[in-house]
Amino acid sequence: MKLTKFMNAVVMTAAITMGGSAAQAQQAGGSMVFLVQPEPPTMAGYVSTSGPIGLLGPKIYDGLFDYDNDGKMIPVLAESYDITPDGKTVTFNLRKGVTWHDGKPFTSADVQFTIMEVLKKVHPRGPNSFKEVSSIDTPDAHTAVFNLDNPAPYMMRALSSYESPMVPKHHLEGQDIKSAKLANNPVGTGPFKFTEWKKGQYIRLDKNEGYWKEGRPYIDRIVGRFVPDASTRAAAMEKGEVLYAAYNAVANIDAVRLEKRDDISVTTDGYSMINPMALLEFNTKEGPFTDAAVRRAISTAIDRQFMIDTIFFGYGNPATSALSSNFSATGLHAEMPHYPANGDIAAANKMLDDAGYKKDGDGVRLKGTLDLIPYGEDWRRAGEYLKQAMGDIGIDLELRYEDVPTWLKRIYHNYDFQMNLNYFYQLSDPVLGVHRHYGTNMIRKGTHFVNSSRYSNAALDTLLGAGMTEPDAEKRSAIYLDIQNILAEDMPVVNLFELEFLTVYNTKLKGAYGSAMGAYASFGDAYLD
Repeated sequence: MKLTKFMNAVVMTAAITMGGSAAQAQQAGGSMVFLVQPEPPTMAGYVSTSGPIGLLGPKIYDGLFDYDNDGKMIPVLAESYDITPDGKTVTFNLRKGVTWHDGKPFTSADVQFTIMEVLKKVHPRGPNSFKEVSSIDTPDAHTAVFNLDNPAPYMMRALSSYESPMVPKHHLEGQDIKSAKLANNPVGTGPFKFTEWKKGQYIRLDKNEGYWKEGRPYIDRIVGRFVPDASTRAAAMEKGEVLYAAYNAVANIDAVRLEKRDDISVTTDGYSMINPMALLEFNTKEGPFTDAAVRRAISTAIDRQFMIDTIFFGYGNPATSALSSNFSATGLHAEMPHYPANGDIAAANKMLDDAGYKKDGDGVRLKGTLDLIPYGEDWRRAGEYLKQAMGDIGIDLELRYEDVPTWLKRIYHNYDFQMNLNYFYQLSDPVLGVHRHYGTNMIRKGTHFVNSSRYSNAALDTLLGAGMTEPDAEKRSAIYLDIQNILAEDMPVVNLFELEFLTVYNTKLKGAYGSAMGAYASFGDAYLD
C-alpha cells in the first residue's frame, strides 16, 4: 500500500477503541523464528534507528499508538487524545493498569521523560518530530499534556513503538542515555520480554504474561536469528526453519523463486509509514566530493532504472528530487534537474569537464572511497554498479564493506568517509524523515542517520523552519519547492530510488500483517496456524 493513501489526513480529535482479532478462536502457543539481517548493534531504538533494531525493539517497547494499513491511529499506551482548536495543546489519556516488564507501573512521568529527556535529545528524528513540544504536564498518572509552541500535526504520525518507543524513567534517569545498560538489557511494556542475546546467533524474546492486552500475545516465544549468508537465509525459509523475513533479508532473486511455493508468500505491504529512499551521502567538508558540481555530475550519471530492474528485480521507482514522489499527494514533491532515470554519461562528463576536472593518462579525474551499507548482498551489487558507472565519468572508486557497528561509527561518529551508500526513511511527512538530512541543527556527532554530510545552508535552514510551521497547503508547497531547488543545486545527498522492500513469510504465520509498520510492529496479534 502506498503512503499517498493517508498523507492528507490530519486528525484533530480521537477516541478510538480496540478492535477484536481474527485469531481469538485460534490456539495460543508455539515459537516463531524470523530473520534479523544483519545483527543489530544495540537494542536501544530510542537512540539509534538502525534497521535491525526496529525488527526487535517494537516487540519489547510499546508506543502511544500504532497505525493500520489505512493510516488510522490504533490506541496502544494512549487510549485517546484531544487537540485544542489552536493545535498547541495535545492531551493524551493513558491506559491504566500497564506495567513495565520489571513490574513497575507505567505512568505519565515515563511519557514526559521519554519525550523531553530521550527522544528530543538523543533520538535521530525526535528533535524534529517533537521540536514544537516545549513542555509536558502530568496532572495525574494517566494524563500527559503536550504543550506546543506551534501546531505540529506531523507529530501525530510519529507515535509508534518503532518511531517513539516509551522507555522506563526509572531505568534511565540520571544516566548517560546513550551508554546506559538498558540498551542491551531492554525493559519495556510490550508483548514480549527480552530473555537472551547470544551474539552472532540470535536474540530470544518470551511472552509477557502480564501484558495489558488481555489474551495477548498468542505466541510463546519469538527468536530473531542472524544468518550472514544470503543463500543460507533463503534455504532456512525454504525448509520452514524461519517463518518471516522482511526488508529483503531474503534477497529479491530468491523471493521471486520462493513465492511460487504453496507455503510461502511475498508482500510489499507493511512499509507505507516509512517511505524508504536509497541514496548516497557525501562528506561535504573534506575529500574529493566537496564540490557540488561533482555531486551533480554523479547524480546525472547514475542509471537509476537499471539499478531497480537489475539489482532489485523491478521493485522501486527512480528518485526525481530530494523528496519522494509519495509526497505528491500533499503537493510537496517536484521533479528536479540532475535526476535522469536512465542516467546521462555524456552530460555528466561534460559537467566535470566544465568544472575543470580533467582526466589523467588513465582516464581518471578523481579517486575516492564508497562505503556500503552492510545490510546484505543487494547493496554490495549496487556498490559494484556505482563503481562501474563512476568509472565511466573518470571517478575511480574503492568499495568498502564493514560490519554494522564499524560502519555506523565511521559515518556518524568519526565522519571518516567520502561517499556512503545508504537508505533513509522519509516517513509520512518531510519534517519527520527528510529534514534530518540537511538542517544545520541536525549535524549531531555520534547520532545515527542524521546530517552526516555536515551540510549547512542558512537559507535552507530558514525554509526548513518555515516548512515545519506553515499551515497553508499552497504556501507550504511553495516552501518545499524552494527547498528542493536548493538541494538539487547543492546535492549534499543524491537520492537514487524509492525502495520497495519485500517481506517473505510462511503462510502458517497469521495476524502479523495488520500494522502499517509491518516488521516493525509488535507481533502481539500474530499466531501460528
